[in-house]
Amino acid sequence: MKKLKHPKFETDKFKDKTKLLHARNISSYGFDFHPEVSIISGIFVLIFIGLTLKDPVATHGILTNIQNKITDNFNWFFILSTNLFLIFPIYLMFSKFGEITLGGPEAKPEFSNFAWYSMLLSAGMGIGLMFWSVGEPLYHASSVLPMTGTTSTEEALGVTFYHWGFHPWGVYCLIALSLAFFAYNRGLPLSLRSVFYPILKDKVFGWMGDVIDIAAVISCLFGLATSLGFGAQQINAGLNYLFGVPQSTKIQVLIIIIITFIATLSVISGIGKGVRILSELNMKTAAIFLLLMLILGPTLFILRSFNNGVGFYLNNFISISLFSENGNAWQGSWTIFYWAWWISWSPFVGMFIARVSKGRSVREFVTAILIVPTILSFIWMSTFGATAIFQNAETGGMLLEAVKQDVSTALFAMIQGLDISGVLKSTFSILGTFLVISFFVTSSDSGSLVVDNLTSGGKLDSPVPQRVFWAVMEGAIAVALLIAGGSDALSALQTGVIISGFPFTIILLIMMYSLHVGLRTDLNKLKKYREDKWAIKFFNEKIHGEFEKDAKIKERMNK
Repeated sequence: MKKLKHPKFETDKFKDKTKLLHARNISSYGFDFHPEVSIISGIFVLIFIGLTLKDPVATHGILTNIQNKITDNFNWFFILSTNLFLIFPIYLMFSKFGEITLGGPEAKPEFSNFAWYSMLLSAGMGIGLMFWSVGEPLYHASSVLPMTGTTSTEEALGVTFYHWGFHPWGVYCLIALSLAFFAYNRGLPLSLRSVFYPILKDKVFGWMGDVIDIAAVISCLFGLATSLGFGAQQINAGLNYLFGVPQSTKIQVLIIIIITFIATLSVISGIGKGVRILSELNMKTAAIFLLLMLILGPTLFILRSFNNGVGFYLNNFISISLFSENGNAWQGSWTIFYWAWWISWSPFVGMFIARVSKGRSVREFVTAILIVPTILSFIWMSTFGATAIFQNAETGGMLLEAVKQDVSTALFAMIQGLDISGVLKSTFSILGTFLVISFFVTSSDSGSLVVDNLTSGGKLDSPVPQRVFWAVMEGAIAVALLIAGGSDALSALQTGVIISGFPFTIILLIMMYSLHVGLRTDLNKLKKYREDKWAIKFFNEKIHGEFEKDAKIKERMNK
């Protein structure tokens, strides 16, 4: 009598159909790309760059007008949708769906927890935390907030937590979980089109899927180019403080070229080496920077502000989360801007998180993405934001004036105002500049890998020349925009990203339904798998074991 084999949990049901999609790729001269998605995305980007180069002011004016109409008339839509994007992953975390493992019940994580958390943070908000950690809390603390009618340090930090906490990570969690589930539990390509298979079925492999992926590529490229531009401005500000390097468009273009070169080397080495190593280095350096600021800054004020800020945020969570302004003067510049930004940015971050999260359970996945980055964001924003607010009060508003003139200099202006020695100020500035550069590089290289996935039909590993092409393309877009009009051109691009957030909100709403259908099917499969596994184990250990022990029965069976 033979033992029964271990039950198999099917995770590559649509693998053959995925091969048909990849068969459409053009594979020559070191490239392996999906023609429709790659060519149409490239043409669209080039047309946009051409219009911006020709007349950045006019382009900015048109996009700003569209943006204003969206934020004036649909602020309520963004607010309600973003709340749903947070509630849905939390529901999955506490439901039976949390037991499902990405890649099947036997799948194991590819990266250690520290490496995984490091990559989540670096890709998600690294450069943003560096850029806004001083400026945003300071702005809120010096103006009346419409949801309260007052202003204070705890309110300023609480609203900042709202913009950088659970809600944005809820957006990232939804799209990352959707991408990872359909790629690892269905064998579909790691591409945005795959998420809609329960609704569109095989049509996702045709022109409908192409349209979805093109929209994702354009959003990723525009978002990355904008971040490259802002990052270059902040690095330039740091070099200006440290070495007297003048702040100019030429210097910022040179910075982008250098950073793109470093990011390209990282992309060539792949996600398991370059991206992982840089992400871990980011976290270690950021931890040192944070600890030094906490110790050498106004420590007691920071700790009290953290407590009060978290208390205000949690105590007023529902009222803040549902607040919709009449007139949209403040909310359009802050909350709606952020929600549209996170949503338009989500294909990039979600794709990257999905790429590194195989082997994690849905419960572990949601908990890690919602809780860990949010808490670290709170600590970071409290440390730098409270220090800025304290320093601004001590200097009679001098720091706020410096930030209003150029927000990219906010971090370095605050460091300069610390009551520490010149050597420590230089050390802080060096660490700050290094962090901006390293977060800059990880955003660029991880973004290149994501765009590469999308344009190759969802393939995880594409040829090196193709990775280099998209890394260089991102830098080229940012350089062209800086040369065309500096901050005006970048502002136009940023506005374009906000506009792209509106249709992506609708896409994410549909995505919730599609993911729920897929998870429900998988939960039934998991239940059957566990029942079969238990039955086979019982048979092999009890019944088969007894036959093996009884010599007479064994002899009869052999006859």
